[in-house]
Order: sequence, then C-alpha cells, then structure tokens
Amino acid sequence: MGSLLVDDIGELVTNVAGTGDGGPLGLRRDAAVLIEDGRVAWVGPARYAPAADRRIDAQGGAVLPGFVDSHAHLVFAGDRAAEFAARMAGEPYTGGGIRTTVGATRAASDGQLRATVRRLVGEAMRQGTTTIETKSGYGLTVADEARSLRIAAEVTGETTFLGAHVVPAEYAGRPDDYVGLVCGPMLAAAAPYARWVDVFCERGAFDADHARAILTVGQAAGLGVRLHANQLGPGPGVQLGVELGAASVDHCTHLSDADVDALAGSTTVATLLPGAEFSTRSPYPDARRLLDAGVTVALATDCNPGSSYTSSMPFCVALAVREMRMTPAEAVWAATAGGARALRRDDVGVLRPGARADLVVLDAPSHLHLAYRPGVPLIRQVLHNGVPQCRS
Repeated sequence: MGSLLVDDIGELVTNVAGTGDGGPLGLRRDAAVLIEDGRVAWVGPARYAPAADRRIDAQGGAVLPGFVDSHAHLVFAGDRAAEFAARMAGEPYTGGGIRTTVGATRAASDGQLRATVRRLVGEAMRQGTTTIETKSGYGLTVADEARSLRIAAEVTGETTFLGAHVVPAEYAGRPDDYVGLVCGPMLAAAAPYARWVDVFCERGAFDADHARAILTVGQAAGLGVRLHANQLGPGPGVQLGVELGAASVDHCTHLSDADVDALAGSTTVATLLPGAEFSTRSPYPDARRLLDAGVTVALATDCNPGSSYTSSMPFCVALAVREMRMTPAEAVWAATAGGARALRRDDVGVLRPGARADLVVLDAPSHLHLAYRPGVPLIRQVLHNGVPQCRS
C-alpha cells in the first residue's frame, strides 16, 4: 500500500487535547498527516512533512477524524413513512411501531436484510462515518436475533444484542417468560456475533428488574453493557447503567439531578440522539446541563426505520448545536471522540500516531461549517483505514 500524505490542510481536528490550539479539538493550522499501513504515522506542520509514496491535496479544506456513530439499528426490513407522517400530523410517539418492523424483518430473507445493512453503511460512509455500531432487536426470536447479528457482523465489529427491544406480540402479557428466553437460548445464540448487550429500559418495554437480569447475564457471557434509557420519560435506566458500569446510556432526554450527578461521577457516556427528537417532535436532551456537570457526551444517529431514519452524523451535529445548546466544537468532539468513548475505543475518533487512519476531508475551511451550513454535502473525501472510500 505504501505511505500516503494528506496535506494542504486548512484546519486539522486531531481531538488530542493539549496540542495545536490547546482546546479539546487540538486544532492545527497548515498541517499534514502521514499514513502508513492503515494507521496515522505522523502529524505535524506541513513544512516538516516526511516524503510519501502518494499524496492527497486537501485544497485548504478542514480534515477531521471520521465520525463514530455509536448507536444505530440497521438490520431491518420494511418502511414506516406513514407512521412518521402521522406523528407530523400530531400523533404522539410511543415506541409501539417497533412491532411493525419486527413483522417485516422476520419475513425478510437474509439477502434482503444484508442489502439494507450494506446500503445504510455505505450511505453513512459517504457522509463521513467510518465507525458504526448496530443492534439487533427487530427479530425477537432466537433464530432472527442470531441472524441479525451475524449479518451485522459482516460489516462492523461493533454489534449489539438487543433482544430486549420490546416484548413481541406472541409474549403479550408474559414479559417474565420472554425475559427468560432472552437470558437463555436467545443470548446463547446471539452472543457469538455480539460485542455488547442492550435493553430498552422504558415504560412499555422493560422495567429495571428485567433490564438488570438481562444485562447481568450478558455481562457474564462477556458482553459489554449499553442501555436505552430515559427517552420517553423519567426512569431508572440511567442509574442502572451507571451501577453496572455501562459504556453508554443512550437517549438521556428526561434526567433528574441525581441522574446527572451519577453520570458525572462515572465513566458512563451519555449518548444523545437528536435525530430521534427531530423525527418524533419530542423535547431535545439538555446537552448543556450534562456538559456543564462534567458528563462525557457522545452524539449518534439512532438510524432506524421508525423514530430516526437518518444516517447523517453532520445532520446530528447541526441539530446538537441548534437545539441542544452545544458549541460547534463540543458537537464535533461528541460525534468523533465522544462516540469512540461510548464504544470504549481509543483507536478511532482521534488523529494521532498509532490511531486508525479514518479521516474526513471537508469542502469547507473549518469544522464550524458542519453546523453553519446544515444540509449541505460538505464531505469531499473519506479515508477508512487509510484507504479512500468515496469522493464527492
């Protein structure tokens, strides 16, 4: 493959605190990046750049780490556009439409599910996402959950077992029986294809006792813990996630002071999903409150067919700045380094020697333009493991 030099960079976001301008983004001007064997080998002033076999001219554009989307639901079939239209007409979001997607997903072939996953991963890559997590949760049978994760594992190592998404119709009125299935045969079949275990801990889904049982059994099977919590209203999910050492608690829309304090005193990341609030006309999380308390915040798309059918991390950055009181720098950090923290990764979301050479070249001089020019296709080029993936 040889070496590759990216230079003529107007602004380089490294996410290495204490370098460059000293801020959390570690901004450097007139910088260059040397890539060897899929890794960042050198970062520094362009005038001191080592020789390389090949060169990419950033043409004065900003360069930043590839986005890390730490929360998505890509393995599904069907369409819920009519549900979206109904919400826009005033119907409240309750999460009940998940069962519609479950029916369509069970009926789909492996080939159909694989095509959807690959389409969405490619769509996300073209918008700068180089690391993506995806969950099961639309099968809700032993066989369908296992095949969902097997298909997901073909495109990402960040796979999450979400058999506890909702109680399926055939177990209506028998949640304890379904939790027994999730903790037993379903987990056993899914775990070989999963890195994480997750539960939708919300009213209408799973309570704290059920969530604890599932997450504890998942931990014993060697899976890391993630948690959907406090999206639809106040609840025990955030406190449970912190207690169990979850890598991330996701949504975090309705938080008490105790929830914020618990997150601030832990290593658990609060992953905010503004695409869901946009698509459901729900209140946005108060990112400012979390950041001011010292909580580590990540941004992710929550890409799914019902409540947030977007694969665009730039869109989520713009929403976070406009609606959640984040600064552009905070939002970009949350969409890159923050997502890496939510996945407990230190090799992505950052541009420093030894990190994976995942980077995005913007058709703009600064990271500020991601929020300043919402909806504009600013991703000029994407490199994944040092290999150019797509170019506008």
